[in-house]
Amino acid sequence: MQEQFSHETPTNIQSISKTFWRYAIPSVAAMLVNGLYQVIDGIFVGHFIGFEGLAGINMAWPVIGLITGLGLLVGMGTGSLISIYKGEGNHSKAQQALSTGLGLIAIAGLLVMMVLAMMGPSLLIAQGATGIPLAMGTDYIEVFTWGGVFTIAAGALPMLIRNDDSPNFSTALMMAGAIINIVLDYIFIAHLDMGLKGAAIATIIAQISITIVAVTYFFTRYSKLRLSLKNFTLNWSIAANAISLGTSSLFMYAYFSFIVAVHNKLLMDYGSAVHVGGFAIVGYLMTMYYLLAEGIASGMQPPVSYYYGAGHGKKIRATLILASKVVVLTGITSVVLLNLFPNTLVNLFSNGDPSLAAETVNGLRLHLFAMFLDGFIALASVYFMSVNQGGKAVAISAGNMLVQLPFLYFLPQWLGVNGVWLSVPLSNILLAAIVVPLVWQDIQNKQRSDISLRTVAA
Repeated sequence: MQEQFSHETPTNIQSISKTFWRYAIPSVAAMLVNGLYQVIDGIFVGHFIGFEGLAGINMAWPVIGLITGLGLLVGMGTGSLISIYKGEGNHSKAQQALSTGLGLIAIAGLLVMMVLAMMGPSLLIAQGATGIPLAMGTDYIEVFTWGGVFTIAAGALPMLIRNDDSPNFSTALMMAGAIINIVLDYIFIAHLDMGLKGAAIATIIAQISITIVAVTYFFTRYSKLRLSLKNFTLNWSIAANAISLGTSSLFMYAYFSFIVAVHNKLLMDYGSAVHVGGFAIVGYLMTMYYLLAEGIASGMQPPVSYYYGAGHGKKIRATLILASKVVVLTGITSVVLLNLFPNTLVNLFSNGDPSLAAETVNGLRLHLFAMFLDGFIALASVYFMSVNQGGKAVAISAGNMLVQLPFLYFLPQWLGVNGVWLSVPLSNILLAAIVVPLVWQDIQNKQRSDISLRTVAA
């Protein structure tokens, strides 16, 4: 990364844009492919199992989302430190951060195994799961009880590879995992009729493949931070810093898990399993945009962290503004397309059930009209993490959950099922009114600081 940035000048916006896209395009491609196989999961489940299968997997998702969030915690937290240390020219510290990240993956995997073994089915029952959705959701979670460490690794390792200045390899690795997952979904669900357990096994096998290749990469000559058994260490000070920085990423997924779990419960209280199945489809349709926004944020992180380590405030500002434009404009475009072609998109996940289609279209229009703000809020959280302001990053992610509580409490009582659908977009509008000025003030301060330092140096 040092060589990539060494020729840039503070005003070379074209070079900054080129650097941003060098990381963002592979990151977005990886995230979209990753989202594609989640969507294809939903298509297989919707067509071959039906709305009860969609309800079951949607009730299991909050649990799986938290596991995925642990992977992002390690990947984004450790990855940010790697790039910051590289920006400072401290290769040894960057190497220690990498090996510490691998150790954190193993520790988190053990914790997940213990928690799911004790509480797995209870987490589904708490969302109102009963009957067939409960049985299917339990089958799904049981697989992740022993395979959760690979879910964490598959989320973290591509990010660490990206911060090792190999974004294209990171993308190729995630694409390969997605292809494996899709092929195995087809075999296990469509042909072997293994239900949600088959979908879970397909996912874990794909994640095991990613883990093996990624860990091997870091011990080969292709890695710029090449590890060996001799230099492999677990630095607890670095681990604490990585956890502090990455906690905002965990909160992002905790937020989604929280929102999905509460929506599942409320939709069961004010509606039925059909509404939960419709909510699952709405979630799949949102997934592609949100993962695009997450890909932009993830691609923004390495250069922004490097610029922060090198003290280039103006470059940070230019990179964040570019990323924000992409996230907001693609979000608005997505909302327009979803409203223009709702039935066509919903039918991708439906086996022809008219009640499921009607409830899903209604939910889609009410739940996703402010989706682009959700993307920007996620981008803002990653930005603060990238510039070593973990406290603000966590505050945004945690605030995203807390601000929704009054909406989720009152709106369903007033509007029924429609109130459940409207809670997220209305709370996003309120939170964005706080986050946008906070981000703008920070990048203005960094630009002024950069100019002052350069004036003194001159």
